[in-house]
Amino acid sequence: MRGERFAPYGRAVTDNWPHIAPAPGTPACGPPSFEPERGWWVTRHADVRAALTDPAFQVPAVDTGPPGTLAWLRATVSRFSPQRRHAERRAVAVSALAPLDPDDLRQDAARLTVAVLDRARVRVDVMRELARPVPLRALADRLGFADPAAAGTAVAVVAAAYHPGVDPALTTRADRAVTALLALAPQGPPEVRANLIGLLVQACDATAGLIGAATPHLLPPAAPRAAATARTADLLAEVLRLDPPVRATRRVTVHEVRLGGQDLAAGSPVLLRFDAANRDPQAFTEPAAFQPGRPGAGLLTFGTGERGCPGDRHALALATGVLDVLRERCRRDPTPLRHEPHPTLRVPTTLEVSVR
Repeated sequence: MRGERFAPYGRAVTDNWPHIAPAPGTPACGPPSFEPERGWWVTRHADVRAALTDPAFQVPAVDTGPPGTLAWLRATVSRFSPQRRHAERRAVAVSALAPLDPDDLRQDAARLTVAVLDRARVRVDVMRELARPVPLRALADRLGFADPAAAGTAVAVVAAAYHPGVDPALTTRADRAVTALLALAPQGPPEVRANLIGLLVQACDATAGLIGAATPHLLPPAAPRAAATARTADLLAEVLRLDPPVRATRRVTVHEVRLGGQDLAAGSPVLLRFDAANRDPQAFTEPAAFQPGRPGAGLLTFGTGERGCPGDRHALALATGVLDVLRERCRRDPTPLRHEPHPTLRVPTTLEVSVR
């Protein structure tokens, strides 16, 4: 797959659809670039795809800790597992998700969203009351957690400290939350229960960010008129491309490798930029245009290869359930969005809507 080029997609109808500017900090597409303090940045679609599917690029190792702690959880889930352990741990997640019908998840999320709007009556903060708690509660319920609402609350605490290098105070809170989640998880070996928790953590900020990014494109008056007749699934695909909640993922080279015309030494840190690759003009016609209905084969936001997201259909179903109800019952004022500070995630802080 290395060096593969992608033919531009056919031109979609752009009437009434805007061009979406890149989020602040999104780099332009170009050859892999190196800076001593940050390592290699990979921005072109073909190069990102090649790195995601080449075993020379592996997930950076993480330290472990005592059982039941955040460090133990990170070291046990498939996402951060070394190559020799990844397949068996990923199989736990795949097996847990296999019985879950995405359409059931969509309906669960819609039902929970209706309940929140019925209680609110006038205004709702989408991020605080819907984008995080609704998908987490629906998924935790289907995965068999004893108290889905409590599990969702604990997962949000874990997600805030999930990536290495955060404030130690957040880590201490997350340790307690991991203990609480283990008590709520279905019975089974610790490694299996850790990977069930990992599914919830993966769904937390990523799904919330997707719902937060999509809401302005779907709700009047901020949404273009053409949004009224577009399918939510098509709208979400373009949001995932143009304003992905996961902007990048990290890798490290395990031996010397050539990528995009550059030679990367063994042990090189690599940041794969989904936000830039999803705007590559070599992969997408009119890459800045918001065009629901594009063929989605080139989208990289969920990753690809053996470490691609195993729950992409489930995440989209949960987001669709929330957004379908918002489209029917809510309006949004065209106020600017602010986002939480994070190097690789893009999640709005607040997003208020009026209930119609």
